[in-house]
Amino acid sequence: MRREFKLPACDERFLELRGGPWESIVDGSGRWLILHEFLAPAGYDHRELSAAFRIEPGYPDVQIDMAYFNPHLGRSDGCVIKALSLHPIDGTSWQRWSRHRSSENPWRPGVDDLGSHIVLVGHWLEREIAGLN
Repeated sequence: MRREFKLPACDERFLELRGGPWESIVDGSGRWLILHEFLAPAGYDHRELSAAFRIEPGYPDVQIDMAYFNPHLGRSDGCVIKALSLHPIDGTSWQRWSRHRSSENPWRPGVDDLGSHIVLVGHWLEREIAGLN
């Protein structure tokens, strides 16, 4: 697994505890964290996939936004998932989920990190299946 840049120590501890392979890569001007063996909840056409997160300059004071999946996710019931687009990362087409924090749930520097963002992504995935997005 590639480690082309270092993450904050708390994120590396989180990834160690999470288990599963991960990579930190630089693609063009973007830095990406890729989590392999990421599990989607029941209700999607893929259960195990990879999830990518763009790590912006200034992180962890600057938020992680959105999530990117490979293979692309679809709902098992055939319903359309809105606010998706394609985004190339490392020569592969990823599915970008355009989901963002809100004024009610802002990024909190010094509190939020990779772990809290992954929890939020899990909520996005669950809400989509429940029809709440």
